[in-house]
Amino acid sequence: MEIREYLEPIADIFRNFGTPEPIVHWGHPVMMATVVFVVGSFVGLTGWRRRVVTDEVVALKNGSNHRKMAPLMFLFMALGYTGGVLSLVMQEQQIFEIPHFWTGSVVLALLAANGLISLTKFGGNQVVLRTTHAYLGSMAICIMFVHAVLGLRLGLAI
Repeated sequence: MEIREYLEPIADIFRNFGTPEPIVHWGHPVMMATVVFVVGSFVGLTGWRRRVVTDEVVALKNGSNHRKMAPLMFLFMALGYTGGVLSLVMQEQQIFEIPHFWTGSVVLALLAANGLISLTKFGGNQVVLRTTHAYLGSMAICIMFVHAVLGLRLGLAI
């Protein structure tokens, strides 16, 4: 059984809401653009500032902000991912054939790995895990921007 067969009944529920087509088509991109560009940039900036600033008070404040917002960003990204997949089903698009789906999957996997690293308290504050966390997060943010470009191209194409 293809995943579409599992998702179609859920998509039908949303179709029956009578949601206007522009919202079905552009709702996911508009909401996720906010998460990617605003929240993602904030999380990335505060994470790096925690690592590189020399003023310990500023570093601690950035670290605190990063720890507060990163889990929320992951939650919003996971919810947005789900909504994006449902939006594709509602618009009768092939899920696994779309690069936008795959970049979203990679971003979510990187963010999940980063979350797991931080939950271990970086393996007892190991420098290598802190560095891995910083670069995985940066890679995720870079891929988020590629993901946004692919999403805009997809939205204009369908």
